[in-house]
Amino acid sequence: MNRKMTCIQCPAGCFLDVEVENNKVIKVQGNKCVKGEEYAKDEIENPVRLLTTTVKASGLSVKMIPVKTDTGVPREKLFDAMQEISKLCITGPVMAGDIISDNLVGLNVKVVSTRTVSK
Repeated sequence: MNRKMTCIQCPAGCFLDVEVENNKVIKVQGNKCVKGEEYAKDEIENPVRLLTTTVKASGLSVKMIPVKTDTGVPREKLFDAMQEISKLCITGPVMAGDIISDNLVGLNVKVVSTRTVSK
């Protein structure tokens, strides 16, 4: 089976034609650099996404604090990750870069604050 996709690893935005068999990449065409082949393989065989969202805050100057994961979350675990994050609540001051959760859905993925918030 062939899949068509656009590589997003560099500004070239190559249109890739990817030959796939049994969920494994057999051949990649259309890439202008090695990143295209790596992107296609990762996207087909092990798709992950960085997750950016917000966490509730209580007793602080804001009601929500922006956060992101430090590494990619497997695509099939995104809804589980969001469900777990929705249960979090920050009650004290936080600095940008502070770890809010250190083992999201058992994947050893950290949730990190992207904003400094004081009381």
